[in-house]
This record gives sequence, structure tokens and C-alpha cells, in this order.
Amino acid sequence: MDKLRSMMGGREDNEETGLTAQVLDASTLSYSTRLKWFVICFVSGILCSILGTALLFLPNGTKLFAVFYTLGNLAALSSTCFLMGPLKQLKRMFEPTRLIATCVVLLCLVLTLCAVFWWQKKGLAIIFCILQFLAMTW
Repeated sequence: MDKLRSMMGGREDNEETGLTAQVLDASTLSYSTRLKWFVICFVSGILCSILGTALLFLPNGTKLFAVFYTLGNLAALSSTCFLMGPLKQLKRMFEPTRLIATCVVLLCLVLTLCAVFWWQKKGLAIIFCILQFLAMTW
């Protein structure tokens, strides 16, 4: 029946459909796959954050804390891309009602790593991690 419709519509096979449409059709994930990867990504983000917090009390553990906490937040933030797709996620993040929180989160992610590796200020890195948490919950 689909062949009949495509012949009546003037298209022969998938050759006439655009390359973008073919790629999008081939790369869609099922709902269960999206849900599984969301859970995997979100749980790994939480575990990275907890591991970073545990490493805080080791000697020179502030660097490890900042890296693992930032990676955990990035994983948790990117996990929602599996539920709604990356473009929709970015559009929703940069809506006017969420713009300030998004900018604060992204800025604190970068500033946390700068404070630890470039400026060598451990206290400032912990403050930026706290601000990451507050901006993510906002």
C-alpha cells in the first residue's frame, strides 16, 4: 500500500526523500531506550557527585571534588536530553523564565574548574559548587 501511495504521489522509493529525513528516521530511539539511558546517565551523575563529595576529605581532594562534582552535574543535566531530545532541551533551557538559572549553572561549571586548576583557590571552588547546586535546583 505504501508503494502505491508513493507511486501515486510521484515518489518512487526513499530516493526522493531528503537525506535529513532518512537520517532522522534511522536515528530515533524507542521510549524504553530513552528511559534506560536517562536513568543510566542520571544515576551516574549522582554517583559522580557523591564520589566527588567523598573525595573532598582526602589530601589534595579539592581538585578531585571539583572535577567529579562538575562531571556529575553535567551528566545529570544531559540525562534529560534522552527524554526530550537535545534541541528541545536546549530550547527549554534558554527560555526567558530559565535563562538566568541556565547562565548561572553554565558559568559556575566553568568557574569551578577555573578556581581549582587555574587560580588554585580551593574555597572559591567549593563556593562555585554550592552555587552550581543552587542554580540547578532553581
